[in-house]
Amino acid sequence: QVQLVESGGGLVQAGGSLRLSCAASGRAFSSYAMGWFRQAPGKEREFVAAISWRGVSTYYADSVKGRFTISRDNAKNTVYLQMNSLKPEDTAVYYCAAAQGIATALQVGYDYWGQGTQVTVSS
Repeated sequence: QVQLVESGGGLVQAGGSLRLSCAASGRAFSSYAMGWFRQAPGKEREFVAAISWRGVSTYYADSVKGRFTISRDNAKNTVYLQMNSLKPEDTAVYYCAAAQGIATALQVGYDYWGQGTQVTVSS
C-alpha cells in the first residue's frame, strides 16, 4: 500500500513557474514508477509526465514537453514536477500516481493515486 500526498499547487501568472511535490508513504517507493496527470474543469484526466523507478527514463505529453520536468528522490520518497513557462491552459488539478509496473501514460497502469493539488495560471 502506498499513500500519496501532493503539494505545491497555487495561483501563478502566465509565464511563471511552480514545483509540485508528491510525498509517498508506505513500502518500497523506489520500486514504483511514478506519474503526473491533470484534470481541467469539464475535461477528462490526462497524462502529463512519468518517470521510471530508478529515474533513468522520463516521458512527457507533447503539450508540456520542454516546459515541465519530472524527477524523483528515492531517499526522500518524493517525486517532483517542475513546471516552467506556465500557460492558462495548464490550469488543472494535478495528481500523482504510483505504478507497480513500468512507467506509462496510461491511467490504468497506475495502482495508487493522490488527492490532487490545484494549479491555476492567470493570463
